[in-house]
Amino acid sequence: MISINLMIKDYVYIIEYNFIILNSINFVYIILMDWMSSMFMSFVLFISSMVIYYSEEYMGGDLNKNRFILLVVMFVISMMLMIMSPNLVSILLGWDGLGLVSYSLVIYYQNIKSFNAGMLTALSNRIGDVALLMSIAWMLNYGSWNFIFYLEIMKEDFIMQLISYLIVLAAMTKSAQIPFSSWLPAAMAAPTPVSSLVHSSTLVTAGVYLLIRFNFAFSPFLLNLLLFISSMTMFMSGLGANFEFDLKKVIALSTLSQLGLMMSILALGGYKLAFFHLLIHALFKALLFMCAGNIIHLMGNCQDIRYMGGLINNLPLTCTYFNICNWSLCGIPFMSGFYSKDLIVEFMSMNILNIYIYFVFYLSIGLTAAYSFRLTYYTLTGNFNFISVNSLMESSKIMLMGMSGLIYIVIFSGGIFNWLMFDNLIFICLPILMKFLTLFMIMLGIWIGYEVSKFNMMYNLLSNNVYSFFFSSMWNMPYLSTLGVNFLPIKLGEMYIKVFDQGWLEYYGGQNLFNFLKKMTFIQFMSINHLKIYFLMLLIWMMFLLIQI
Repeated sequence: MISINLMIKDYVYIIEYNFIILNSINFVYIILMDWMSSMFMSFVLFISSMVIYYSEEYMGGDLNKNRFILLVVMFVISMMLMIMSPNLVSILLGWDGLGLVSYSLVIYYQNIKSFNAGMLTALSNRIGDVALLMSIAWMLNYGSWNFIFYLEIMKEDFIMQLISYLIVLAAMTKSAQIPFSSWLPAAMAAPTPVSSLVHSSTLVTAGVYLLIRFNFAFSPFLLNLLLFISSMTMFMSGLGANFEFDLKKVIALSTLSQLGLMMSILALGGYKLAFFHLLIHALFKALLFMCAGNIIHLMGNCQDIRYMGGLINNLPLTCTYFNICNWSLCGIPFMSGFYSKDLIVEFMSMNILNIYIYFVFYLSIGLTAAYSFRLTYYTLTGNFNFISVNSLMESSKIMLMGMSGLIYIVIFSGGIFNWLMFDNLIFICLPILMKFLTLFMIMLGIWIGYEVSKFNMMYNLLSNNVYSFFFSSMWNMPYLSTLGVNFLPIKLGEMYIKVFDQGWLEYYGGQNLFNFLKKMTFIQFMSINHLKIYFLMLLIWMMFLLIQI
């Protein structure tokens, strides 16, 4: 209600809280409350409340359930700090809090896979943290860190251009754009409620939110660069999801695809559209993860979609919710995702752009429909492929209540927020062919998704060919961002230890010199604790005394 009131009246509240005054130095914490921050905060709080309620049963068998829920609460507090800050230093406070708590949650199940995923997540995000720190240092030139006052007035300034490049780098790491994409699917090692809250609606959207705040300062070249990178991310992740068999990773790659869509439309100048899609996507993606979590929970922690099938008979309510979210993700007309996605694509079509952007946008829409239908085909229909001894029944009342709390808003949010957010109508005038091209691509994508998924008599898959490994591993990005980065430094370390620490240089250098001196000196010989040496020393001392007398 507060955000709607602020939106209608076009009010912005800036609240200054004085922490401490030392002589003439004020330490002030500033809170920015406009319709955007209050609306995003309300969405984050609503989704997190449902996820924490859902976790009550999902994490029921865990010994440290309270610790887990406290970590999630810490994460939400960090997100709040980031959302309502017009100041780069307080944004960094929330930003680093997100990174730290995210790392703690990714390594929650303590095994080697989780530790690797946690390190990849933390180190990828660390690049963005450093970029943010550098932008704070450059911001000193303006005498204040409150960036909202300087964005438009200093747009042509070199320092502001530099800051904007650093901010884009920070947002690209947090929102997992190319070349930092590999951490998002790896972060699926976290418990499913974490994936639902952190890796769909809050953490990964923090980068997009930061860009929405900063978008007034971006130069045309930077926007074009961002458009190219984000469109490639959207295409790459959409293609990868069609070759993936891990249920959570398919949904993670779909999140990455939608983040690419948000950043693309932001680079085209539609920051309100990016924010609109960010909100709608947060709702249905959180619910999609919760449905996936319920399926994984009931299947004894099995995440491979090839073992699923025919789940609609055993889990009717979960599968209904799952299907509604999948339709929203595809952009099926009059589902919530349709209102934001169709508007974005038509807004893009209205601009005069090159064939590459048109091609990638429409192809990505087709790929989204393909992997969504493939997921439906593998999980909900067909034969049941899991073990005969199972307990597939919807007995988990708390988890279903948590999911049911989201479903109504998932269904109606698209239309409602479409009426609320856009006070000025967006005029779209397209030929009938281009108007229906989105719908045609969705239908084509569904057909292709079915064709690549179905088995023939020999149990061969059309999608299981020589290229599938390359596509499913996100164009080899996980290898490039791990071994590709650290292979040469480790090789250099191996050479260093061979030549210096354990090699001839050490033998002829310090170590051998020490051994030589140790053997050759008289003092060292004297310090050996032999009784005859003590008697000899006593004799020499006595002789010395006699000579003196």
